[in-house]
Amino acid sequence: MSTTETTPQAIDQLCINTIRTLAMDAVQKANSGHPGTPMGLAPVAYTLWQNVLRYDPAHPNWANRDRFVLSVGHASMLLYALIHLAGIRDEKGGDALTIDDLKKFRQIDSRTPGHPEYRMTTGVETTTGPLGQGVANSVGMAIAQRWLAARYNKPGFALFDYRIWVLCGDGDMMEGVSSEAASLAGHLRLGNLCWVYDSNSITIEGSTNLAFGDDVGARFAAYGWAVHHVDDANDTAAVLAKLREAADDRPTMIVVKSVIGFGAPHKAGTREAHGEPLGPDEVRAAKRAYGWPEDAQFLVPDGVREHFAAGLGKRGAAAYEADVALRQRYAAEYPDLWKELCCLEQGELPAGWDADIPSFPADAKGLASRDSSQKVLNAIAPRLPWLIGGAADLAPSTKTLMTFPEAGSFQPETPAGRNMHFGIREHVMGSALNGMALAGLRAYGAGFLIFSDYMRPPIRLSSIMELPVIYIFTHDSIGVGEDGPTHQPVEQLAGLRSIPGLLAIRPADANEVAEAWRVALKQTMHPTCLILSRQPLPTADRSKCAPAAGLAKGAYVLAEAGSGKPDVILLATGSEVGLAMTAREKLEAEGIPTRVVSMPCWELFEQQPQSYRDEVIPPAIPGRVAIEQAAVLGWDRYVGSGGTVIGMRSFGASAPLAALQDKFGFTPARVVEEAKQQAARTRQARGSSVD
Repeated sequence: MSTTETTPQAIDQLCINTIRTLAMDAVQKANSGHPGTPMGLAPVAYTLWQNVLRYDPAHPNWANRDRFVLSVGHASMLLYALIHLAGIRDEKGGDALTIDDLKKFRQIDSRTPGHPEYRMTTGVETTTGPLGQGVANSVGMAIAQRWLAARYNKPGFALFDYRIWVLCGDGDMMEGVSSEAASLAGHLRLGNLCWVYDSNSITIEGSTNLAFGDDVGARFAAYGWAVHHVDDANDTAAVLAKLREAADDRPTMIVVKSVIGFGAPHKAGTREAHGEPLGPDEVRAAKRAYGWPEDAQFLVPDGVREHFAAGLGKRGAAAYEADVALRQRYAAEYPDLWKELCCLEQGELPAGWDADIPSFPADAKGLASRDSSQKVLNAIAPRLPWLIGGAADLAPSTKTLMTFPEAGSFQPETPAGRNMHFGIREHVMGSALNGMALAGLRAYGAGFLIFSDYMRPPIRLSSIMELPVIYIFTHDSIGVGEDGPTHQPVEQLAGLRSIPGLLAIRPADANEVAEAWRVALKQTMHPTCLILSRQPLPTADRSKCAPAAGLAKGAYVLAEAGSGKPDVILLATGSEVGLAMTAREKLEAEGIPTRVVSMPCWELFEQQPQSYRDEVIPPAIPGRVAIEQAAVLGWDRYVGSGGTVIGMRSFGASAPLAALQDKFGFTPARVVEEAKQQAARTRQARGSSVD
């Protein structure tokens, strides 16, 4: 096919049909995927990219580019086709996606996985697929732009004025996180955010009428959004007009009516076009309807790539070059801010960021780790200006408020504020943190550990995307007491530890808290959960115990056996380390050499060489007792098949802390009893080895 002497409308339609047919061909070749949404949404996505999106394909990491989020991640071939046709370059200067990459759709080790994956494919701004997460990420992206502009923009220097454009669908609108996200965005009046809602009325089960009857436009208007409607996704002039009418003083929702699988004569508008290949005959019939060669595979007609280059490419290149010149002038006029901004954008920490972190003296009464965390946070934050975060309406309880005068609150009128108020919206808080981190901010969010359940999808995605988000979870155990089992986390620690790459750190005292913050902020590709207590934890005497810096290795010998040759090893985390230390005193007094190992982070410990792990927990010492006010799942790897775990094998109960400790066996007497039995195992093993 050729574009010679075609009209502008004809070349536009040719580009749109190229996107459609590439999507159909890739799904058909893979025999897996979702062809219908790319076919229906191609005119909308093309119009946005070709005429509105500020993006330079040659510089896909340009800081002031517009962000495009495909929240309907199952329609990934729509994005992959756009990346290919737009000529986006990868980090080595080659094509981010070639035709061969499209032909490997959903195949092992390809750059075209079933859903868009951040870091895997250049041009993908965030990992999407779990419905609702893309739209929720976009709110964090919009928050980040507002904050960056407030801090770094100066008169005549609009370093950050980009917008965030999102394609979302019926599934996104049904997921509760999208409502949380829309409510927060409306309150914050994020006028840099536009969601284009593909209202095609089809889900896997069939018509959305089976489960969804919302007037989405009315709902978003109630959230404070500007709402527009386009009755036909194929009306590109109407689509373009509404995109250009996106508000500046509040977020915008454009409701677009589309036909899923548009052009497929027997399956368009039906569930059969949603989540499975159309079949060879239907693909040929759809191509026939587009005026396309029926048997052509992965065809990109002459002129299509050139047309993208003349539109998106030329516009983006000009904007990029202007921005480079602007930044050069900015660097000369505002050298201190420029130095700070370079540090932020390179993912580095400023010199001296941890200079004011306090050291805590020995104290038998101690501090709740949430309290010591607040002290550490407020020592770090003034020296790390892009550390931004807040809580799900729990800052007074999680102690996560930045209290120094310059901190302020992020609100529509004060976008330079650093304290976020997410409201009672744990799910979108986690998702927004991911969006903020994608813009380079060091983002943190806080809640009670029990409510990490509401945040598991974004926590998991933080780890998949390798984002150094910090999640602060307090009220970490049955120590919550009278609130009862609904508020007492039991299985949450095991669940967090099961997420690959996530650092779940449960510090034992104030100095371990300080080290935990150091570890968390040094991460560049791992999210961190700080698991903190409500009740006071005794501060260990570091003149007698090992330095808290051992936390960086995940586990360390806090207190060695008096003889230097332990009969039993007590392993513990968080508040139970203090219990282990008390039990050790009693055991040593009775002549039982006892080692205490603080194990604040399993993930970090597993990263250490086997020689170090064997040094901390020697294989030759089978006598081991693990103590943790949480589910016992996983502790067997450290205590061995014959070891003892003092943990939770049920839900908690409503009672004062002391009564709960007695009921569930978290007492010195119980630990001593179990340790004696374990010490006997070690002595027996030594005797056997001598024999």
